[in-house]
Amino acid sequence: PLKNHGVLSDVKAVSYTHLDFVALGIEHILLGVDHLLFLLTVLIGVTGWRHWIAVLTTFTVAHSITLSLAVLGLAKAPARIVEPLIAASIVVMALLNLRRVQTSQGRRIAVVFACGLLHGLGFASAMTEMGVTAARRAVSLLGFNVGIEMGQALFLGALLVVARILLHRAVLGLSLIHI
Repeated sequence: PLKNHGVLSDVKAVSYTHLDFVALGIEHILLGVDHLLFLLTVLIGVTGWRHWIAVLTTFTVAHSITLSLAVLGLAKAPARIVEPLIAASIVVMALLNLRRVQTSQGRRIAVVFACGLLHGLGFASAMTEMGVTAARRAVSLLGFNVGIEMGQALFLGALLVVARILLHRAVLGLSLIHI
């Protein structure tokens, strides 16, 4: 039998690192109430799959930029500043939803992009706490970003299922609460 030496064991280690960080990215989104609230405020303000994809992609591109810069040591912001600003971004998006008629799609995309830059710095502090080694930085970064994107897609899917159920119940005149 062949032994796992050299390149093969390195490939396995890199694959496990990548998959570990994909899982961590998914977990970071789906278990983070602040991330779910932000995504909810982003998605509620637009309708249609093209708009949902546009805002999620915009958010992903933006957070990937600052996350990459921070993990590479090229950008840094203290968590004591970033975390309250992330909370403020949820409020900003909620206010934009309340003023929906006056907010153009282009403006919403620009605000989502700015918020994404901020959230990337927050993701960076979470990723830094995980102790990413220099040798596996790129694989870890890619995996974490893929996981975040997958977590966002899972959340959107869950929202669509819930919305469909609620709409179906409303059309049929069924009570949402049984006493």
